[in-house]
Amino acid sequence: MVPADQGGGVMRADLLSDPVAGLDEALAAVDAFDQALVAGLLRPQPAQAAGLTELAHAVAGTPLAARVSEAAAKAAAGAAGEDHFVALAAARTALLGSVHDALMTRVTEATGRPRGEDTVPATGGRQAANLLAAARAWLCDLARAGWQGIDHEVVSGAAQIVSAMLPDPSLRRPATLLDGFAAELAASCPGSALERIPARRWGDLWSRGMLLTLPGAAEAPAPGTATGRLLPLGVDLQEHATAAQAQVHAVFEPADGSAPGLVRATVSVPKPDTVVGAGLWQLLRPHMSLLAAVGEGSSMELTDMPITAEGDLIWSDEHARPSEPADAFTTARVALPTATDPATAPLDRHPTRIAVPVFLEGYAVQKEDETMTFTVAGHPLAVDTDRVPTAGPLTPEAVATSNACIGLLRWDAGTYRVQPLAVETTVRKKPVALHAGAWAGGTTDKVGVKAEKAATDAVAVLRERAGRLLRK
Repeated sequence: MVPADQGGGVMRADLLSDPVAGLDEALAAVDAFDQALVAGLLRPQPAQAAGLTELAHAVAGTPLAARVSEAAAKAAAGAAGEDHFVALAAARTALLGSVHDALMTRVTEATGRPRGEDTVPATGGRQAANLLAAARAWLCDLARAGWQGIDHEVVSGAAQIVSAMLPDPSLRRPATLLDGFAAELAASCPGSALERIPARRWGDLWSRGMLLTLPGAAEAPAPGTATGRLLPLGVDLQEHATAAQAQVHAVFEPADGSAPGLVRATVSVPKPDTVVGAGLWQLLRPHMSLLAAVGEGSSMELTDMPITAEGDLIWSDEHARPSEPADAFTTARVALPTATDPATAPLDRHPTRIAVPVFLEGYAVQKEDETMTFTVAGHPLAVDTDRVPTAGPLTPEAVATSNACIGLLRWDAGTYRVQPLAVETTVRKKPVALHAGAWAGGTTDKVGVKAEKAATDAVAVLRERAGRLLRK
């Protein structure tokens, strides 16, 4: 059932401002445990013991209660073993999963869209159990040392483990996580000199690593296939100094006439740090034809495209072909309200993973200093303009003058925020639509052409330098 239009498109923003029962308490328990990890659990102090007890109390009455209570007591005494650390990581993950579920329940009520059925975790075998055990042992050493106690000797213990795991496709997921985590820690050594410790982030990576290295935890159900029409909504472009990722959000209409659903298609590539802005599309474009379709404003026909239970298309160009034009705002107005939101795998249930496509219109825009809000039917909704990429014609200024928006609803810093993917606005008295991914397939825009040329020159220089090194 689609909620009544209150001047804000097909979303009830009033439901997003109501407090969520138990949310603050769950996050406080996670923070208390994260603080215990800062100083390490080799010789815990009273404050750390209190943090461990708070985590145990937060899962009292759940199936984890007895094991976590025992683990908290052992850790507080400085006698925790691997099984105890696994139990503590599971409790922390479960709390954040409950926060995710509570926030998503509120989002479902606000959008009025159906939710997909929960996925069932795969039951895995015990292949490479020795490598997984070694990885958990390293993570246990980190917990004992604490973030203030890390040094290059402790962190370097991951190197051989990761090198042995990476060649095995079944271990690639935990290996990649451990590799990135170890690199981040290495760049922060020694921990005793850090002015600021990202306790929540490192707590996330540590607990996820502990659980992903349990035998079978990283396995997933076999993907299904998708045949039908894909209607793009927008592109979420993310950039790092050494990598770039584009995630296309779309509505998929199955050829068999079953209910449409929201899906994602993602492409990631390594990049030199000199390629930025619109130049990123040159690196991403060759790996996914969908980006060209997004830039041209067209749909795609899929035939037996692999798809996971969580709605992620495992993109392969051989299973897709361009189809007729498809306006994203028409898709947002007509197809989005009845599309089923995908389910989320248990280990992926975390507040930072929330990124739900929504459509808003008829709102008022308020801007104060660097803060922008949409007032939707009398209720403010924060706008995350920091996430608007420079690799397209969409700008914070265009968002500020818009009257309709396709965006991703996220939860950050204690509140819901909308990340604009595209807006409808007025330029020189004419209505126009501006998309973050408008240049994905190429552009004639002067700014975009200039940025692409700069990227081409940068890549050419790097290739020439690499060629010289190889010839020596």
